[in-house]
Amino acid sequence: MSEQQQSEQSHLDSRGLLFAFGAYLLWGGFAAYFKLLSAAGPFEIIGHRVLWTFVFCILTVVVLRQTAHLREVIADRRLFWGLAGAGLLVTVNWSIYVWGVVNDHVVDAALGYFINPLFTVALAVLVLGERLRIAQWIAVGVAVVAVLVIAIGYGQVPWVALSLAVSFGLYGLVKKQVGGRVSPLVGLTVETAMLAPLALAFLAWLQATGASNLLSHGPGLTIGLVAAGVVTAIPLLMFAAASARIPLSMMGLIQYVTPLIQFSFGVWINHESMPPARWAGFGLVWVALVVLTVDSLRAARRPVVIDPEVMN
Repeated sequence: MSEQQQSEQSHLDSRGLLFAFGAYLLWGGFAAYFKLLSAAGPFEIIGHRVLWTFVFCILTVVVLRQTAHLREVIADRRLFWGLAGAGLLVTVNWSIYVWGVVNDHVVDAALGYFINPLFTVALAVLVLGERLRIAQWIAVGVAVVAVLVIAIGYGQVPWVALSLAVSFGLYGLVKKQVGGRVSPLVGLTVETAMLAPLALAFLAWLQATGASNLLSHGPGLTIGLVAAGVVTAIPLLMFAAASARIPLSMMGLIQYVTPLIQFSFGVWINHESMPPARWAGFGLVWVALVVLTVDSLRAARRPVVIDPEVMN
């Protein structure tokens, strides 16, 4: 490789890191953003989020001239309905997250996204039939103990955290089945298109019954609700750009920026309760993530042996 090529590769890597950190920082800031919109209530917020995300995505598809790709996806019934299922799962995830933020469960939301990589590993065994390495089994086992410690010590099952981990884990599984045949922008367009009519009908009903908050709390809330679409779509596009430029192992390390920001916001800004049992549970989760991350990095460095018989 020439010095010029190395310089270009380094430049791409630097941009990839900036895109990755930007995406995860924005996702981490969602807690503060949706907290500012709490006057509208969680269900109205999610209605606006779905509707305006679809509007932003479809306009961007037109501007970037990806309409042909969108038509191809719609014409492929299996692909289309797979994305429709993914859209339902991600909307459930968004709804639980927004409800949690508005109702002061930001720390639980952070726990959910800390647990998510561990739940994804468990899904690989239960659904895909993959075999786990010893370190992965240890990490998953420690995570289970952590949830039990929090549930017993804190007096309630952390259902917000578990629901977020499960819904996002299943969303990732469905997206994996779709494969790399759909661009992130077109994928999100189809995912939100299925639920946008329902969101529009719900918001219209709120407006008709006088229960809408869109125009009732000043321009700040109005702009914030409408901008939820842009806020949702931009980090996804940054994530896609980062994934094309830096290794997956690096993305795996940077992903913990999001729940760390959420956790910090919940504890030190939102002042949510953190009794000893909760700290102990989080400590165990962090230990499990360290074990999982170290094992993943070691596995990434090993040479991959490809069996010719499994290649198409």
